[in-house]
Parts: sequence; C-alpha cells; structure tokens
Amino acid sequence: MFRASLPSRPEARRLLLGTLLSTVARGLTLPFLFVYLHEVRGLSATTVSFAVGWMGVLTLVLAPLGGSLIDRFGARRVLLPGFLIEAVGVGSIALVHEPWHAYLSMTGVALGGAVLWAGMNTVMTSVTSESERQKTFGLNFTLVNLGIGIGGLISGVIVDVAHPSSFELVYVLSGIGNLIPAIILLTMPHIGHRFVKPKDQGETAQGGYLTVLGDKPFRRLIALSLVLAICGYAQMEIGFTAFSSTVAHVSPKVIGAAFACNALTIVSVQLLVLRWLEGRSRAMGLAGTGLLFAASWAVLGFSGLVPGTVAAAGGVLTCAVIFSLGETMMSPVMPAITNALAKPELRGRYNAMGSMVFGVSGVIGPVSAGPLIGGGHAAVWVGLVVGGSLVASGLAVSLRPLLTAAQDGRELAPAEPELATVEA
Repeated sequence: MFRASLPSRPEARRLLLGTLLSTVARGLTLPFLFVYLHEVRGLSATTVSFAVGWMGVLTLVLAPLGGSLIDRFGARRVLLPGFLIEAVGVGSIALVHEPWHAYLSMTGVALGGAVLWAGMNTVMTSVTSESERQKTFGLNFTLVNLGIGIGGLISGVIVDVAHPSSFELVYVLSGIGNLIPAIILLTMPHIGHRFVKPKDQGETAQGGYLTVLGDKPFRRLIALSLVLAICGYAQMEIGFTAFSSTVAHVSPKVIGAAFACNALTIVSVQLLVLRWLEGRSRAMGLAGTGLLFAASWAVLGFSGLVPGTVAAAGGVLTCAVIFSLGETMMSPVMPAITNALAKPELRGRYNAMGSMVFGVSGVIGPVSAGPLIGGGHAAVWVGLVVGGSLVASGLAVSLRPLLTAAQDGRELAPAEPELATVEA
C-alpha cells in the first residue's frame, strides 16, 4: 500500500525523504515550546502566547509577498534562503531568557517559515500529476507526523524542566535539521523554477491576487480553512499544551506522549484514509474533519474536570488521537482542492493564500487561548473551539456545490497542459 502511494517521479520521492528527516528535527521541539518558555525560562503564559502570535502576524504579512516572489522568480530562489533563516530562528530559541529574546527568535522563524509552506507545495505540485497529487500530499503529511512522532519520543527522553540545557540541546538540533530539505533541493538544480506557458498557449494570466480573490470557490475554501485552522492546528502548540499542563495538570511527558500518539495514529491510518477518499467528495471530507476536531476538544474539556488523575491523562491522549483522525482527512484534501482550483502560473499565490490561513490562525489561536486559559476561563476556550469546529463543518457542506466533480475529487480531472519551467 505504501509503495502504491509513492509518486512516480524520483524528485518527488526525494522531497518526501527531506520532509521526513526535517520533521524528526521539528518533532524534537514541537510539544515543548510553551513548557520551555513558561516553566523553564519563566515567561508568563500571556507573554508566550503573544510571542507566538507575533510570529503569526509576520507570517500573515509576509505570505502574500512570498507567493508573488515564488511566481515571479520560482520557488527555488525563495525556499533556499527561507530554510536558512528559519533554521537560525529555531536554533536561537535555545538562547531565550527575556521576553524580547522570544520575540526576536519568533521573528526569525516567521521570516524564513512564511514562504516554506507555499514554496514546497508549489514545488511538489510541479513534480506530480493531478491524478497522484492528493495521495502525495497525504503521504507527505504522513511522513511529517512520523517524523514529529519520532522527534517527540526522542525529546521526551532528553528534556527535563530541571535542566535547561536539555531544552537548549533540542532547539539547536532542531535548527540544524531544518536545513535538510534545502540540501536535498540543492541536489536537484532542474526543479523549483518559475512556471511560464509556452507561447502557443497564450500570455501568462494577469491580475495576481485580484484573480485569486475573484475565485468564489477558493474564497469559500479559505474561509473554511481559516475556521478549521483557528479551532484546530493553531490550538495545538499553545491551547492544547496550556490546557493539558495548567488545567488537566498532566506532566510534560504525557504531553509529549500525546503528540507522539497523534503522529503515530496518522502514520497508521493515513494510507487507509487516502484509499477511502478516492472518488469521494473532498468537501465532505473537510466536513468530517470539523466534526472530529469538535469531538477531540470535548474530550480534552472532560480531562479538565478530573485534573491530575489517570483519567485526565487518558483524556489528553484520547484528544490527540481523535484530532489526528480529522487531520488525515484534511491534510490531503485541502492542498488538493487549492491546486485543482489554481491557475498554474498563479500557484505560488494560491498556495500563499493557503499559508496565510495559518498566519491568521497563528495570531488568533495563541492570543485567545493563552489569556483565556491562563485567566481561569478554560471552559470558555473549550466552548469556542468546539463550536468553531462545528461551524467549519457547515462551511464545508456549503463548499461542495461550488466545486466541479473533478475539483471535488468525485471524478478524474482532465489532463493539464504541459508547462515550461525556466530560470527567472
């Protein structure tokens, strides 16, 4: 089953290998940012939330520029410096002692990371066919979570709140690991250049972001993505960890194990979900994601009613597992719809708009979760994320009539015209 899901081109397979190796490094630190900055460095929950929110603001501001640069110069020339800058930002978190240090590190992470999601999706789209793209995005997500799970298990053994040097070590290693995809991209000099249409297919589409924003189905997809991201991914690093540690009163090791369970569940079921999704409505898959997210947060809310107990730990772990099931449907479908709607010469902008969703959610999620949970209003936070996830399901249902059967994944898309790639 795994081999059948691999893309046909070797370049795509090498990019997937880079994804796996770099996310092992990412997994070393993902579960512990709040724990490290709050419990080890002594920064307040609100300060940590706003520092992460600042990173989201920068990502939001820079993402449109990144999309334009990708379309103008090619993803390659944008990605390579982006990987380097992000690596420095991640590694510098090891040196944080004051609030301004945290803001400076988050700035570096945002400056580099703002272009990576759109750039890598654009490159991956260029080396895969429409028929294998949904499976490839799903497999990429599987490898991301396998890497995060491996990294989380490794760092769970290494880190100790009584020994700050243990956290410093994993942040330095994580920064170094973020360079792996850049090294792999350097070994393939023929990919990642900008798209241009052959002369006999007419001039490149004009309008830039006006064209993108004029796409009604894509606007609906962005609204849906934003609600899912705010009530989903944006809550995991701050909301989930803050609730688990300060309301459910579980240990950092349980939190690390929850991230590992999340990742391992995705690795175990993603290929099965991909087979189930074939020929089915992508929009309805996103509706299912919203329902699963809502269920996961409801279970987490239960863990806060029995703090410090085995039941609380079980609730935290169960939340992570249910959440992961929603992710297995969202991860292949969202980029597949985005790139099915995108005009090839505007793919950088379409994918940048997709990454902007995570920028917006990266602002709203942390700055709402931290103060609410830290201020003793954890129940309000749970109600908001459960309700928001249900709203996202409704938006997904409303998206289906706006998509063609091919865009919705219910029938095979027509073959795309061949595109030329040139150096800018």
